[in-house]
Amino acid sequence: MQEPESAHAHFGWFKRRRHIQVDDITVVDGDMLKRAVGAAALGNAMEWFDFGVYGYIAITLGRVFFPSADAAAQILATFATFTVAFIVRPIGGAIFGPLGDRYGRQKVLAFTMILMAMGTFSIGLIPSYASIGIWAPILLMLARMVQGFSTGGEYGGAATFIAEYSTDRRRGLMGSWMEFGTLAGYVAGAGSVTILQLTLTDSQMLSWGWRIPFMVAGPLGLLGLYMRTKLEETPAFAAYAEQAEQREQDKPGWKDLFLVHWRQLLKCVGLVLVFNVTYYMVLTYMPSYLSVTLGYPETKGLLLIILVMLVMMPLNVVGGLFSDKLGRRPMIIGACLSLLVLSVPSLWLIQTGHDGLIFLGLMLLGVSLVCFTSSMPATLPALFYTPVRYTALSLAFNVSVSLFGGTTPLVTAWLIQRTGNLMMPAYYLMGAAVIGIVTMLTVKETARLPLRGSPPAVATEEELKAFMKGDKPLTVDPSLPPVP
Repeated sequence: MQEPESAHAHFGWFKRRRHIQVDDITVVDGDMLKRAVGAAALGNAMEWFDFGVYGYIAITLGRVFFPSADAAAQILATFATFTVAFIVRPIGGAIFGPLGDRYGRQKVLAFTMILMAMGTFSIGLIPSYASIGIWAPILLMLARMVQGFSTGGEYGGAATFIAEYSTDRRRGLMGSWMEFGTLAGYVAGAGSVTILQLTLTDSQMLSWGWRIPFMVAGPLGLLGLYMRTKLEETPAFAAYAEQAEQREQDKPGWKDLFLVHWRQLLKCVGLVLVFNVTYYMVLTYMPSYLSVTLGYPETKGLLLIILVMLVMMPLNVVGGLFSDKLGRRPMIIGACLSLLVLSVPSLWLIQTGHDGLIFLGLMLLGVSLVCFTSSMPATLPALFYTPVRYTALSLAFNVSVSLFGGTTPLVTAWLIQRTGNLMMPAYYLMGAAVIGIVTMLTVKETARLPLRGSPPAVATEEELKAFMKGDKPLTVDPSLPPVP
């Protein structure tokens, strides 16, 4: 017996195996899939170039916008402003998510690109504290809030877009390209800052050099906008939207989201916590930890982080392949276990001051991070049903990032300053890993299965025929959750 039509409005596509028809299955156009993934990843790279530059140039920004003789106080003030952007991210997610679920993923992703470029470009125009006093850090904070607001709709939208475009068998691989783009954006951001530090004097850097990476956001934003406007809507959303127009009054709202999907929201928060604590600890905080806390040369620290990310980029794609073969659960639980075992030895290596050992310590943490970056873009969208996927993922992701991920540099720097214990980053990572393991043990395996609320997606007619002849499940859930 099939579910009633009213249930479909809340959960999208759903059928029993015995009711499946050939026309129900989506055969994904390979060329269109490549364009969609490439454009989404490129836009993501540009977005995170803008967002990442701030972290890599934090020490210089502290001297420009926060007058103090104490370098540690300057870096704390700079990371506090960095953290402000994360406070508004849930607001952005709460606004962009429902818009994406109602009007489409592609339109919202184009708009977030515009906002991010505007916020980043404006930072490059703000006068220094020496010129306009307290208005300088105020304007910096406002620009950061624009960045955070736009980013609130970015990850949930990009991950949803790629997941819904991908075939079921290769969703992990396709999703890994999104984080490949993120790493590329971080590398570009760190590389631009490093080049400036190598070619400019200290006075030139403080006077005008720091503005250059932010000013690049203008043309990059236009290119990213062009790429995203050329995308077509995902097949999963298009199929749902066509049906949903006939049941406008039955579309799920905020009440349904929390009453029906609260367990999945909590699971998403837990997974994003360990993912982003690791992300911001390794890629954003470590350069400042090396230079400010350990006294390691700033430029050399950035170069080591760049090398780590360059190694991570191809590993990320390999990790996506493994997540399709082995499953999401082994990848993510394995990453958490590696953090528990390797965090302390990694920090010992980083504290030696020896270039090679520092790189080894960073790389150990980077390999653990790769298991997250390669698996999460396919894992998180699969937690939710099509009608609420963008909203639920954006809300849970940004709440978790705001409370735990984005605060990681600030809280870690504060803990070290208060306790004098240089091992605080390791302990912080280990605590996050425990939460990640507990959370992932409650998550069902979704690798090689159709997304919740979406029809099966295959790459070829041969795969379609094989699917029809087989007994592969249509979804991870044997039945739909009850609607109160």
